[in-house]
Amino acid sequence: MRVAAIDCGTNSIRLLIADIDEGSFHEVSRSMEIVRLGQGVDQTGQFHPDAIVRTLSAVDLFSTEIVRRGVEKIRFCATSASRDATNRDLFLNGVHERLGLYPEVISGNEEASLSFNGAIRELPADQSPFLVVDIGGGSTEFVFGHSVVEVAKSVNIGCVRMSERHFHSDPPSREEIKVATADIDAAIAEAAAIVPITTAKTLVAVAGTATTVAAAALGLNDYDRYAIHLTRVPAARVHEISEMFLKMNRQERASLGYMHPGRVDVITAGALVLSRVMHATGAPEFVASETDILDGMAWSIAAS
Repeated sequence: MRVAAIDCGTNSIRLLIADIDEGSFHEVSRSMEIVRLGQGVDQTGQFHPDAIVRTLSAVDLFSTEIVRRGVEKIRFCATSASRDATNRDLFLNGVHERLGLYPEVISGNEEASLSFNGAIRELPADQSPFLVVDIGGGSTEFVFGHSVVEVAKSVNIGCVRMSERHFHSDPPSREEIKVATADIDAAIAEAAAIVPITTAKTLVAVAGTATTVAAAALGLNDYDRYAIHLTRVPAARVHEISEMFLKMNRQERASLGYMHPGRVDVITAGALVLSRVMHATGAPEFVASETDILDGMAWSIAAS
C-alpha cells in the first residue's frame, strides 16, 4: 500500500510517502517546508494570516506530489500550534479544500506515541527502555517505554515558542538565557513528575533541533540525514554546541553549511532545550534519529 503521512507542526510541515506491505517499509519520498505556522501563537493564541498562507502553499505542493506518486491513503496530523490556536478552522478548512480531508489535531500524548513508534523501530530491544524526546516548534514530548509507550508527557517548550517568548536580542543576553533556562527546567521537571526520565537505557532525540545538533557534532559541511541517523552524541558535546549557538548572531548561524534556513532563528532555543534535557536526565549521550512521528504515522495508516 502506498501511503502519505503529513505532519504539520509549529515550525515545519513535512511529507513522507512510503510503500508498506506485510511489515516491509520502503520510503518513496520525504520532503519538508519551513512555514512557521505557529508564528505568534504563544502571544496571541491565534494563527497569523501570513502563516496560514505559507502553510497552505506548502500543502498545495504536497498535494501535487501525492497525486503524482499515486498515493492510496493519507494521514494528516497537526500538533502543538494547532492545539493552541483559537482560529484553527481557517487552517483546517484550507487543508480540506486542497486534500479533501481535515487534519487531525492530535493530543500531545498521541503525538508522543507516534514519535516513539517511529523512533525506536530500528533500535535493538536490548537498548531498551527508551526515552524518546521530540523537541518540536511549540512543544517537547517525553516518551518512555520498552517496545511500546508506557508513559508520556508533552510540555510547551518548543524551539519557536521559547525563541518568541525569551530571545529578543541577537545573540541572546545573559538575562534572557537565564530566564529561558528557568522556564525550560520547570517544564522538564513537570514532565519528570510523570515520566521516569533518568532511568532509560537509551535516550533517543528526534526532530530538527536534535538532528541539527548532531550535524554540528559530526562537523558536517552540509546536512546529510543518512550520516546523522543513529549517530550518538555525547552530552558534553551537546552542552558545547548549545553554548556555541548561544554566542552566535543570526549571520553566523546562517553561514553554517548544515543549518536549514528555516532553523536559523530557532536553533539557539532548541539546542538550549536539548542541553537542559541532557542535564536533567543525566544521560551520557543521545541517539539522533531521522525516523520520527512521520514514520509512526505511516505505519499507523498501514495498520488501520
